[in-house]
Amino acid sequence: MSRTKRLLLVFGTRPEAVKMCPLVGQIQSRPALECQVCVTGQHRQMLDQVLDAFGVTPDFDLDVMRPEQSLAQLTGAVLAGMERVLDAAAPDMVLVYGDTTTAFTAALAAFYRRLPVGHVEAGLRTYDMARPWPEEFNRRAITLISQYHFAPTDQARENLLGEGVPPERVYVTGNTAIDGLATTVREDYVNPLLDWAAGSRLVLVTAHRRENLGPPMEGMFRAIRRVTDAHPDVKILYPVHMNPAVRAPAREILGGHERIRLTEPLDVVDFHNIMARSYLILTDSGGIQEEAPSLGKPVLVMRQTTERPEGVRAGTLRVVGADEQTVAREFSRLLDDPAAYAAMARAVNPYGDGRASERIADILEKTE
Repeated sequence: MSRTKRLLLVFGTRPEAVKMCPLVGQIQSRPALECQVCVTGQHRQMLDQVLDAFGVTPDFDLDVMRPEQSLAQLTGAVLAGMERVLDAAAPDMVLVYGDTTTAFTAALAAFYRRLPVGHVEAGLRTYDMARPWPEEFNRRAITLISQYHFAPTDQARENLLGEGVPPERVYVTGNTAIDGLATTVREDYVNPLLDWAAGSRLVLVTAHRRENLGPPMEGMFRAIRRVTDAHPDVKILYPVHMNPAVRAPAREILGGHERIRLTEPLDVVDFHNIMARSYLILTDSGGIQEEAPSLGKPVLVMRQTTERPEGVRAGTLRVVGADEQTVAREFSRLLDDPAAYAAMARAVNPYGDGRASERIADILEKTE
């Protein structure tokens, strides 16, 4: 009888956890697979909320985050911590997700040990190293290291093949982000924030990208306030990222408005359910661009580029950049033009059917 395959899943941020926890559950259900989980704590509080929601208990916790830590310091801390984890876990394969510093550094640590790397959400590209920064570098570097590439879409697969990845190493699985919604979105969900928004069009906002910090983010916030002022039936909910460089302009520009609510980051169950009940979403996030189409929610992407063009082609995403005038114009258009809103508010989901984790686990069972 062959022994079980020992897999080490490494993640550290809230978005990674939302997308990896469904895979953890699927792997744990397979007798042929042994699942160990390492979290780095790249997002501490926000990460722990997701682990609690999915009932995942890590086997290893590097707890690397420190106040005002640079990317170089974070990378060094994760790399040193992964040395100890790999000694203790002795995995046959390391699985990482997406494009974070945690994912890149964990993959690099595995590479230094000559361990196979499986990259979940492989093949996303903007082909602009500055946008998103440093994520575009991270995911392209992980591709160089990985032996197994779990691409969420056909477009992601084509990107990888165009870069010379052998086709037999690329698997189109869908995105595990959609799997997670089946666990978190509930018909009987209630929340005081929804009571506050009752009778209004609720607009959910997220903003945190490093390339948007400073004047771009300030312009985005001014646009949001201007449009809210002009539309009395609109209420804004913005769970503000923990980064002080995000919090300060958010308080200064958006604070004090009776129809704009700034909150602490929401746990994943609250966030997904409020997203499902929102009118539309303004974001510079990546994962929301995948989740919202499955819920029929229009998304304005406040970035210069997106690595998720499938949603743009499907009509549920529109890339509007961070320019104040452009954000205000496109935001107002979706509020004022019912036809424009209806054209985007279609439940078109190019990112999968909620079975990506199952497909990945099937493949892992079969790989040598």
